[in-house]
Amino acid sequence: KNTMMDESPVKEGKIELSAAADGLFKVDGARLRLVNSFGQMMIATRHGNTPVMKGDKLCGTRIIPLVIEKEKMQRVRELCGDEPLLQLLPYKIKKAAVLATGSEVFHGRIKDTFTPVLEEKLAEFNVEVVYKQVLDDKPEQITAAIKTAIEEKGAEMVLCTGGMSVDPDDRTPLAIKNTGARIVSYGAPVLPGAMFLLSYYGEDQVPVLGLPGCVMYAKRTIFDLVLPRVLACDLVTADELAALGEGGLCLNCAVCTYPACGFGKGW
Repeated sequence: KNTMMDESPVKEGKIELSAAADGLFKVDGARLRLVNSFGQMMIATRHGNTPVMKGDKLCGTRIIPLVIEKEKMQRVRELCGDEPLLQLLPYKIKKAAVLATGSEVFHGRIKDTFTPVLEEKLAEFNVEVVYKQVLDDKPEQITAAIKTAIEEKGAEMVLCTGGMSVDPDDRTPLAIKNTGARIVSYGAPVLPGAMFLLSYYGEDQVPVLGLPGCVMYAKRTIFDLVLPRVLACDLVTADELAALGEGGLCLNCAVCTYPACGFGKGW
């Protein structure tokens, strides 16, 4: 039994699962299709890779006919194997660093409005910002600050803002690469958020993210899609980012209902 999920009593032939705590809901889509293609039984879930809150409904399941042979239930269980079909992963990362880059901000010509946005989003997941720095567009300074954040300040995740476009003085991607971090992808098929960089630093796989400017002003972006997975230490692959293309266009609705919408449901 998964202690992160609560099971309902049988009602009208159905059993439902709900979240016993906040976390990241995961679905093994291939094996879910296997169950639902077997016939005589069904499981309906919300989308996987979705952040959920305590009490949220996760899935409902029932037998299609009035009764079913025990052998058929056992057969489906054997086909699916021992790994969980559905999971609710707790958020593990609690300490973050925010490095704001850009000569305009560094020299005081414009105010850093990016960091407060990130602090607000992180606070929704009870993540504390333990290290903040404003840096010039110099790769060596940014590289050093990333290492300081992780190795000296205890940051479990580093967010780098600014310097992510293709202008000659935008050096954040180079600075992240120069830390020795494993670059998963520079770019994602998501709007807003195309110029997003995801990497993991060191043996502990500390996430280091390069965030494009849209995260500062758009309500929902690639950052909102990736953040729950990062906080749950659920490693994201380049193939998964590529799959975000279908559904990766935010419609900027007048009333935002995310995550109860189609944005980012490609993975």
